[in-house]
This record gives sequence, structure tokens and C-alpha cells, in this order.
Amino acid sequence: MEYFADLHIHIGQAKKQPIKITASRNLTLDNIYDCCLNRKGINIIGIVDCASPYVLEEIAEQLKTGVVRPLEGGGLRYKDKLTIILGAEIETTEEKSVAHSIAFFPYYEQIKEFSTIVSKYITNITLSSQKARLSAKDLFKIVCGLGGELIPAHVFTPFKSFYGSCYDRLSLAFGDNIDNIIAVELGLSADTDFADTIVELSDKTFLSNSDAHSLEKIAREYNKMNLKFPDFNNVFSALRHLDNNCIIANYGLNPKLGKYHRTFCPVCSNISKGTPPVTKCLNCNNETVTLGVLDRITLIADYNTPIHPKHRPPYHYQIPLEFIPGIGKKTIEKLLLNFGTEMDVIHNTDIRELAEVVGEQKAGNIVLAREGKLSLQVGGGGFYGKVLNRNK
Repeated sequence: MEYFADLHIHIGQAKKQPIKITASRNLTLDNIYDCCLNRKGINIIGIVDCASPYVLEEIAEQLKTGVVRPLEGGGLRYKDKLTIILGAEIETTEEKSVAHSIAFFPYYEQIKEFSTIVSKYITNITLSSQKARLSAKDLFKIVCGLGGELIPAHVFTPFKSFYGSCYDRLSLAFGDNIDNIIAVELGLSADTDFADTIVELSDKTFLSNSDAHSLEKIAREYNKMNLKFPDFNNVFSALRHLDNNCIIANYGLNPKLGKYHRTFCPVCSNISKGTPPVTKCLNCNNETVTLGVLDRITLIADYNTPIHPKHRPPYHYQIPLEFIPGIGKKTIEKLLLNFGTEMDVIHNTDIRELAEVVGEQKAGNIVLAREGKLSLQVGGGGFYGKVLNRNK
């Protein structure tokens, strides 16, 4: 069967304690389950703050009361409709900077042990994504030894990522273990075309996840998977292209909408429009800039144009409903009332059906948005790009 999966969702609070400081306090386990099931239409989620003892305590309570149940093949199941993959985003200490990876585990007992182990290297294990006194190689050994999987997160962003702030090549971070890194997360400012200009990524599976810091941002990027069953083993089998499990498609923002797409100057707030790579401000000549993802990839690429391996699924540009001009909260509620979930609106409606509910102009914008055909203003320096208006 086909499933929609978003494997990077943060927790804002658990046991009434803060977890991800920059995340909404509404991002609780219960709210995430409800939002994914009844509003977003997502079938498989990765919760990436499960190393926090407060989150572990809440999950233990949910297991005890039967709110969730463990799956034999790994993961937890909510109401027999939503699969939860237990993960932890960890910030490792590299030669030049720090980088984020997500450690995923099939069973509660494993991630609980992982939490105990890494707490020795993290000053405050209760908070999300805290800096660990570990390298990527060290972290990989711990995760692998416990039976988990390690996936580098948002690998091209200019802050706290392997390509963006640490290395020209992922292999420099993981050494001999690079072949055991089966997938990387692209991040909001990159897509398949960007990543497939780098040779060492040709055998890696690409994930497009939301990195949600609020309920609304869940599924702004996601993956469509074909799985025998929605559990941990089959999900990671899909990342390895095994047993007829696979990723059918990646859905995500056009990189132009990402907040680190182009080089940004903090002095004059200029977002570069020049031919990449732009490594200093073309407006005021300031050389202390935030390098854009497009500019960084242009610097380190092996190919001028992407070469996609046979296993690479299509990447579909898609604009979330809340980004679309004229689509406010009331309109979204009307759409959900009539069609079910956001996935239903995006994938299972035609323009005629939409027009009957929200009118022709808004319906036209929704269709163009899910085809990635709306006019865009480029983002950079921590500022998201903007959807301008409907193309004529």
C-alpha cells in the first residue's frame, strides 16, 4: 500500500516541560497524533526528540495505557492508523562546526538506552538537539551498536549541517561507515536536482521531511512510500530499495521558497540574485555573508547538471495550503470540512470540486500550487521565500 511519511517532527513540550525551545508548545505527542491523522493525512511520522527523558516518560505512559502499541516490526501504532518512528536529532561536534543527524530506533527500549548513553556527552539531555561531545563517527557507532539507523539531517543548510557548515564531502565525516549511511535529508532549501550533482550521494536515498516546529508546518515536505506494512523495518527497507518497498516520490517546496536558498548579507539585508556561487554581497561588498544553499552546492558540485540514478524517484514541487495566496485559516477549515485532510485536498480533488467549495480563483491557485506553478520570491538568510500570486 501507499503511505505518506514525514520523518522529522519536533516536540515543543512533554510533561509540561520545554523540549524544543524554538518549537511551539502546542507540539505535544497527543496534538501531533491528532493533527497528522485528522488534519494532515500523514500515515507515518518520525518524532525526533525521543531521547529527552520527559518524552520517554510520556511514551511509556501511552504504552501502559494503550494509547499506542508497539509493532513487532518496530515503531508504535496509534489507533491502527498512524505509525510513529522513534528518533532523536543529535548535534555532533565536527572539525569546523557542528552538524545534525537523526538517530532512529525500532523499539522503545533501544532509544531509552540510547538516551542514557548520549546523556554522558550532552549537558542537558532533556532539551532537543543539544550539542554532543561526539563526532559523527562516534555517534554512528553508538546508534549502529544499538540496532538503530542514522540519517544526516538537512544536509545543505548553512548552519549545523554536514555540507553546509562542516565538510565538502559527507565521507569526510563518516569515513569507512559512509556506505552504511543509506539516506540523507535534503532540507527545505534543496531538492533532488541539487543533491544529484554530488557523486557520493548517487547511492543514497533522499528524504524530504518538514522539520516541523509547529503543528501547521507538519507535512510541508513529505515522502510517498510503497510498503508491505507501515512499520520501522519496512520503512528502512524502502530506503534500501529492498523487498518491493520503496519511496515512490518526494514532495517538497521549490528550493526558492527555502529560507537559505540564496546568499544573504546581514549588513544590507540583500538576498543575492547573481549567478551562483555568490560568496560576498554584490550590493555592499560585505564578505561576511550567509552562503545560500544553491551557492554552496555550486561550489562543491561534481556535475554542472544533475545525474539521477535509476532508483531516484521524482521530486514534486508543492506549496502547502497555508502558503497559497487567498487561502487563509477559514478557507482551509472549509476545505478540510468538505474533503477530509490536507493530503485529500492536495492529491484527491480536481479543480471543479475545489471551485464548488472555495470559488474558481482560489481553486485555480490550489491546483497551480500543487503543480509548483505559482510565482515565487526567493528566500535567504533565514527568511522564507514568498508565493507572490497566481501565474497568468
